Amino acid sequence: MALRIEDYAMIGDCETAALVGRDGSIDWLCWPRFDSAACFAALLGTSDNGRWLLAPKSQPLEVTRRYRPGTLILETEFRTETGTAVVIDFMPPADGVADLVRIVCGLSGQVTFQTELAVRFDYGSTVPWVTRIEDGTIEMIAGPEQMVLRTAAELYGEDLKTVGEFVVDAGQSVPFVLSYGRSFESPPAPTDPVKALEHTEAFWRAWSDRCSGVGPWTDAVKRSLITLKALTYAPTGGMVAALTTSLPEHLGGTRNWDYRFCWLRDATFTLLAFVHLGYYEEAKAWRDWLLRAVAGSPRQVQIVYGIGGERRLPELTIPWLSGYENSSPVRVGNAASEQLQIDIFGEIADAIFQGYRLGLQPSKRGEALQPVISEYLATVWRLPDEGIWEIRGKPQHFVHSKVMAWVAFDRTASYLKAQGLAELS
Repeated sequence: MALRIEDYAMIGDCETAALVGRDGSIDWLCWPRFDSAACFAALLGTSDNGRWLLAPKSQPLEVTRRYRPGTLILETEFRTETGTAVVIDFMPPADGVADLVRIVCGLSGQVTFQTELAVRFDYGSTVPWVTRIEDGTIEMIAGPEQMVLRTAAELYGEDLKTVGEFVVDAGQSVPFVLSYGRSFESPPAPTDPVKALEHTEAFWRAWSDRCSGVGPWTDAVKRSLITLKALTYAPTGGMVAALTTSLPEHLGGTRNWDYRFCWLRDATFTLLAFVHLGYYEEAKAWRDWLLRAVAGSPRQVQIVYGIGGERRLPELTIPWLSGYENSSPVRVGNAASEQLQIDIFGEIADAIFQGYRLGLQPSKRGEALQPVISEYLATVWRLPDEGIWEIRGKPQHFVHSKVMAWVAFDRTASYLKAQGLAELS
């Protein structure tokens, strides 16, 4: 059974992310993208649906966790009766290689660890073929996907899982590197875990240290910025609302939605967060993603898109997963992409205006888009819609939608006036 959601911590590489439990189990990971099919899906089912446990064999006396300052490198410290050890979990920033690195370091005494790796492709349903190739690498293949695991620890197969035990002494470290690739290609090249750790720490520190001080809240603001950055798909600039699907609004309920997509109404808040703190590159990437995503007829503008700007997000249920704490159904995709939500036009116009007001260079696409949206909105703002609450019944009239339609007209007028492109009283 999955842990309480507050007992998970996120690691990621700005293309996907994983959830690591206090018990040392990675229970959620979609590779190679946030919206790919999960290969560890125990969060929404059981350990048989995929996970990677790395923890002391005996019950720890105490477990503490922390991120290395200014980074997304997670350290989980286990204190046992025989000694203390820390597991360092991270995903190096994606640069053509997708790795998940776990390093067990002994701090004092001696600790016996156990590991259990159960890779289950396609949302916990597909058991891969597992083989050990000549250099000792463990290779796992099913369909188009493959993973390889490299470690010096002795591992063996048992009950369709890769398991093992090892002892770590004070001052000793035992690294594990799990890499993702395509089954029709050569296995991913080996990664030096120590160099990867140094590179990952340098990447995050250099990025987060750009954050200007905001008094006693600086550390909290940096941590929030790191989270926003980690939820951004670096190749496109799109930002997912969450890295998970189907966590229920309340336990046992059915309002379990897939949030691994990009909602337009998040744009203004994201832009403001980045730009106010000087992260213009990320703000520009997010704005440019938005403009590419909505390109085309304003009649076809959606409230939500895929991280690459994909428009078709068909909603399916996954019947073999029981759901978080038995909250079913488990869904992938989101039918809200087909809804009319008039407020999004206000959010688009506000994002463009706020970006300009706060120093982003004007975009020709944005300038061209605004009058087209205004013309279309003038014909539809009186219509009923599904609203910000994304109701799945008959469309209704929502005050929020009407107010945001006014915002769209107001921000467009303000933008044009600011640039001297219109005479407005």
